[in-house]
Amino acid sequence: MTVKAILFGSIGTLVETSDFQRRAFNQAFAQAGLDWNWDKDTYVRLLTKSGGQERIQSYANARFIDVDAYQLHQHKTTIFDTLMASEQLPLRPGVAGVIDYAKTHDMRLAFVTATSQANIDATFLALGDQINRKDFAFIGDVSMVSSPKPNPDIYEKALAHLNLDAHHCIAIEDTATSMHAALAAGLRCIAFPGVYAKAHDFSDALLITQNLSSDYF
Repeated sequence: MTVKAILFGSIGTLVETSDFQRRAFNQAFAQAGLDWNWDKDTYVRLLTKSGGQERIQSYANARFIDVDAYQLHQHKTTIFDTLMASEQLPLRPGVAGVIDYAKTHDMRLAFVTATSQANIDATFLALGDQINRKDFAFIGDVSMVSSPKPNPDIYEKALAHLNLDAHHCIAIEDTATSMHAALAAGLRCIAFPGVYAKAHDFSDALLITQNLSSDYF
């Protein structure tokens, strides 16, 4: 089947940010007067739920604590963006080669994330000249959909924007939850597990890799 587009999913498919995310959550909790501290094992478990606000709300519900999950997540996002802006982060292995391959083989690129526009801006800032956002024909964000991954809404939005059928595209995702969003939209999906998602069940993926290659396309 001819591949006409490569759809990078979450921010973590481009750059490894898992520990930045975890640290930002913990700083937001501390500044809100909460005694929560998500260690690595806890965060790995929480990554089975997509969306930071949803993780916060679920964690609070389990402890019968009333919090403003929206405001907490907004503050966490501000902290995360500051951390990202202070770093120059490398692209994950193989990403640059796949992007170059797509550009030279008339394949379209999409960034099918449903995070905030601020997080997207921080990601491109942290990556500097390693990547050009203008290379992406579609860049998703949280304002585009009402249901987060694993719902397929953001992928369906991307396919409609690209005017392509799912069978002409391949998605790349870094967590099992996000992978299921791609699968629900009828896409084949390459699993590119983030450092905190290596134990996830990616058995429904087209393949699982820690190093992207143009050979897959």
